[in-house]
Amino acid sequence: MKKQPVVFSSLFQLHKAMGQKAPSHPLISIMDYGDAIFDPKDFEHGIILDFYKISFKTNFSGKLKYGQGFYDFESGGMSFIAPGQVLKMQDEEADYSGMTLHIHPDFIRHYSLNTQIKQYGFFAYSAAEALYLSEKEKATILSIYRFIQEELSERIDKFSQDVIISQIELLLNYANRFYDRQFLTRKAANSDILSKLEGLLDNYFNEDRSLIKGLPTVQSVAENLNVTPRYLSDLLRNLIGLNTQQFIHEKVITKAKEYLTKDELTIAEIAYHLGFEHPQSFNKLFKSKTSLSPSDYKKSLLN
Repeated sequence: MKKQPVVFSSLFQLHKAMGQKAPSHPLISIMDYGDAIFDPKDFEHGIILDFYKISFKTNFSGKLKYGQGFYDFESGGMSFIAPGQVLKMQDEEADYSGMTLHIHPDFIRHYSLNTQIKQYGFFAYSAAEALYLSEKEKATILSIYRFIQEELSERIDKFSQDVIISQIELLLNYANRFYDRQFLTRKAANSDILSKLEGLLDNYFNEDRSLIKGLPTVQSVAENLNVTPRYLSDLLRNLIGLNTQQFIHEKVITKAKEYLTKDELTIAEIAYHLGFEHPQSFNKLFKSKTSLSPSDYKKSLLN
């Protein structure tokens, strides 16, 4: 029988499993995994948390498995895990020191953050797409963690929840800003992904794989590039102003124009070659992108 990941439905369960004292608040806590006492072998099949986990790792020399890949956090950085995602820890001697913020959804249930937190795309990133921080950025993030930690340990009162939630929002907004910076500063690596994506799609259509497999999906191209769909779309938006779906559509239109120029296939045949099940869907997309129907575009080539 296949072993299943260990599920933690409460912060109390997690703290206990990590050999830590019970959290001072049942719905939010900060833990330094460097102080945790646990055997990674107990969680070799992974863990699933029913709450958000925002980690700020300072000396992370271990490996996190998230999805199909491992990522070495040796240089430190941040990772963001949403409820229900599978996380695996490896390396018995790993140094997991740093601060991790756990937030149960019930803590933000009646606040606007409950909706807003779903808008932050980095919760859908894999560990390999973690946020790298400069020394100045690390200091900024660390100050927010310390503020929340102080609020939890010294003065829980009727204002604490409002104060802490405002700090969580600040933390997430800074992370958003720093990710945007990361897309810019890692432009060479990101341009390499764009180049691979272009080659992948060109081969897909040139080899008529679309005729057999249909239109390429965001999920399939992201898997081929070893990135998550959300990360790929965010990366492309920063590089060229298009998300992955829009980029795929641009490639479809370019290939469609190539077919229409050659005048060897009927419009219906072109639609099937590009992976559309119905020619009407092809006609609709083509017109939305060019303001002309495929037949009108074909006529325009004769003028």
